[in-house]
Amino acid sequence: MCCSRSSLLPAPGVPRGAAGCSVGIAGFASPAVWCQAQSGTRSYGPVFEEQPSHTLFPEGSAEEKVTLSCRARANPPATYRWKMNGTELKLEPDSRYRLVAGDLVISNPVKSKDSGSYQCMATNSRGTVVSREASLRFGFLQEFSAEERDPVKITEGWGVMFSCSPPPHYPGVSYRWLLNEFPNFIPADERRFISQTTGNLYIAKTEASDMGNYSCFATSHMDFITKSVFSKFSRLSLAAEDARQFPPSIKARFPADTYALAGQLVTLECFAFGNPVPRIKWRKLDGPQSSKWMGSEPLLQIQNAGFEDEGTYECEAENAKGRDTHQGRIIIHAQPEWLDVISDTEADIGSDLRWSCVASGKPRPAVRWLRDGHGGELRFSKLVLEDSGMYQCVAENKHGTVYAMFLIVLNPVKRLIPAARSGKVIIPCQPRAAPKATILWTKGTELLVNSSRVTITADGTLILQNISKSDEGKYTCFAENFVGKANSTGILSVRDATKITLAPSSADINVGENLTLQCHASHDPTMDLTFTWSLDDFPIDFDRSEGHYRRASAIGDLSISNAQLRHSGRYTCTAQTVVDSASESATLTVRGPPGPPGGVVVRDIGDTSVQLSWSRGFDNHSPIARYLIEARTLLSSQWKQMRTNPINIEGNAETAQVVNLIPWMDYEFRVLASNILGIGEPSLPSSKIRTKEAAPTVAPSGLGGGGGAPNELIITWTPTLRDYQNGDGFGYIVSFRRKGSQDWLRARVPHAESLHFVYRNESIAPYTPFEVKIKAYNSKGEGPESLTAIVYSAEEEPKAAPYRVTAKSVLSSEMDVSWEPVEQGEIRYWKDGDKEEAADRVRTAGLVTSAHVTGLNPNTDYHVSVRAYNRAGTGPPSPSTNVTTTRPPPKRPPGNISWTFSGSTVSIKWDPVVAKADESAVTGYKMLYRQDSHSAPTLYLASKSHIDIPIPEDFTHAFVQIRVTGPGGDGTPAEVHILRNSGTGAPGHDRTRPRPH
Repeated sequence: MCCSRSSLLPAPGVPRGAAGCSVGIAGFASPAVWCQAQSGTRSYGPVFEEQPSHTLFPEGSAEEKVTLSCRARANPPATYRWKMNGTELKLEPDSRYRLVAGDLVISNPVKSKDSGSYQCMATNSRGTVVSREASLRFGFLQEFSAEERDPVKITEGWGVMFSCSPPPHYPGVSYRWLLNEFPNFIPADERRFISQTTGNLYIAKTEASDMGNYSCFATSHMDFITKSVFSKFSRLSLAAEDARQFPPSIKARFPADTYALAGQLVTLECFAFGNPVPRIKWRKLDGPQSSKWMGSEPLLQIQNAGFEDEGTYECEAENAKGRDTHQGRIIIHAQPEWLDVISDTEADIGSDLRWSCVASGKPRPAVRWLRDGHGGELRFSKLVLEDSGMYQCVAENKHGTVYAMFLIVLNPVKRLIPAARSGKVIIPCQPRAAPKATILWTKGTELLVNSSRVTITADGTLILQNISKSDEGKYTCFAENFVGKANSTGILSVRDATKITLAPSSADINVGENLTLQCHASHDPTMDLTFTWSLDDFPIDFDRSEGHYRRASAIGDLSISNAQLRHSGRYTCTAQTVVDSASESATLTVRGPPGPPGGVVVRDIGDTSVQLSWSRGFDNHSPIARYLIEARTLLSSQWKQMRTNPINIEGNAETAQVVNLIPWMDYEFRVLASNILGIGEPSLPSSKIRTKEAAPTVAPSGLGGGGGAPNELIITWTPTLRDYQNGDGFGYIVSFRRKGSQDWLRARVPHAESLHFVYRNESIAPYTPFEVKIKAYNSKGEGPESLTAIVYSAEEEPKAAPYRVTAKSVLSSEMDVSWEPVEQGEIRYWKDGDKEEAADRVRTAGLVTSAHVTGLNPNTDYHVSVRAYNRAGTGPPSPSTNVTTTRPPPKRPPGNISWTFSGSTVSIKWDPVVAKADESAVTGYKMLYRQDSHSAPTLYLASKSHIDIPIPEDFTHAFVQIRVTGPGGDGTPAEVHILRNSGTGAPGHDRTRPRPH
């Protein structure tokens, strides 16, 4: 590239003797506008080279100062000022604030005075620019509360959560848990989880090894200082093991909405209790799993999150007993980012100037302008000398602030300019000049002028059309004003044109099918060829196509997998080199189930039918075959298919009658269309309507009754559900008469919730049979009557006492009581010396002559009487009888247990147990034998203190329990673990209660 310059405007200064306005870099990411009418030295406004950054100062740090950096390049050199929270700081000699070059140094920082937002301002004769904002915050971590933590006691096998309740802190901390003592930290595994959000410890299924003292351990990492604190200990105790399995229950849940900034790491936590310990699975409900997912089961982590990661995520906890799920959304926000920033501009005095400054972000950023560090509108109309100054564009949302940044460059003519045969080439020429320069173009020595093939635009750009080989050569741009001249030269090279040789063909496929659209092209062999595809003029982004689009080969074919309705449209293949391109298009039609019908309207509302009408939706390129109608009521949120007239609704219909509806019921309706490819999406629900009222059509059920006070007849039924009331003003009509009589008595019972009626009459004899029937009524009339039922009036209390009452002690805490005749019996029993009023009572559930009583005291005299009872009350007592419970079994378990093996038999013996004077006699021994901890035990009985047990050939070990038995019941067991390789002999257990090996 050849380029010469005599006196054109240099960047970023102003030429001697120039009279004009110039726009250029001034300060951090900012342009400047200046106007100069006379010669001057080369000068420029401040340009930031170093700006303050966010700073965290730990409370209690040994450091005695904080430094916020600021340095700007400027000519003449810049002076500096600082703002705190928008107010300029006064930098006095005895102040804690000092200015070192451009840096702000704060001595002995104090949180209450110095925490806030800081900005540096750099100023010279060209103007003022303002740095980005930087916060100074103070880090701290307080101690845990000194209050003792409550102990926790649960059943072994259940889940448990320990709350951390961390102390106040900034910034965030990491959490660990101690068990019993430092540094015995609890490791995270599939059974235990420590939330880094709350600090809480979760144990999905407790085990015996979990018993102990727990303390939450919080650590803060602040630059050069690390601090840790821990809570008071909380004791975990476990009750007897609950071996039952139970389904998962999610306890650690991520929020319903998680907000994150684009580019950050997003973490979701999910952990569940359950037995067996649940497994955690993650899925995205509205899109595919991202390759950026990482982490272990309780955590879902997404690195460098982007907007494609927005959506609803589900955590599923599952074990052999069931599953539990939890859902929440990830919402991605973004800091401001420039889309269109200020461009460098040259302008004459008296001309107009427009600048564009557009930023993206989420939430949408606000854009404002600064001139010399102060806010204000930006309008340039008829530029004057006073418009000179430093300008900045600022975009900000709640996540941050950005300032526009760009450089001044001269765009010379390219040295080598390739162009395609029969195509068009555009060659720009935009020199910096003030006032504006006159532009001329030459090819070789030939001066170019506008013609049918040659165009020179007002800004100096050269356009050549319908290029041929003869257009090759040197092209030079000349720029001149009264200050001086400059030129720039490039060489035009003509290449073969690009052509499509195999164009894509239009196609017609069904949803879910695959297709390849072909595209081949020829091009100049000296150029690289690339293929791009667009759908309805929008470029296809292969990285964000969710796997539907991929390049089938290097020759440009497009492969479409699992086609969806949205993939229908006009596909354009473009073959492109750096000099030209060629395109061909084809139409793809994707057929699928119909779209949702629209405009569902309900009319002609009756008691059991309505008329529906709707508008036809998209058939998605396959004719609609039939329609389905669904409805839901206020009683259920589930949509159910309804019966219609006609039964089958043809695809060309737009109205139908819905029948077999429930009177006086609120309904919503929706319509679905179907074709040979399936049932489509439903329409929006219709407006809610209520069918008209009608008389009841169903008789109440559950008719019965009985009991009550003397001279009463109680009639009961099951209240009628809302589905069958059919109208307002609902109630019941009860009809009844003595069995054998002719006339019916009737009573109206209002309110649908009523469930009984009481008829009182002194003439009603006890336990008299009545014939009873019932029907419902509402404001529209009466319904059908039920079948007749027999109901008895109230009984009298029993008049006779039971006789032949006997009581017999069974065990030390149990007895059997019998009597005559057959009655519902109430047994009353009390200790000798107590009054009968203090007696305990046991009632039988039916007509019997005996009962078994438990919970008695051993070796105790009791008095026992029996009374008959019914719903009317309790009868007179029988004469009392006496019984003495037996003495309790011996408390001492068998001891000195030993065993020997002989072939397929193991012989087990132990020391005999001798009963004490206050214990019942020993009549034998019971032994529970279990091959392993999972097999069912076998019961053996022995009259002596030894027994032989058959064993299998592959026997290795067994678990044995031995206890005494006698009239007082079974005694305390001794437990032993028998091992084949341990030989003969006592295993050395404590004789009071042997322990397993």
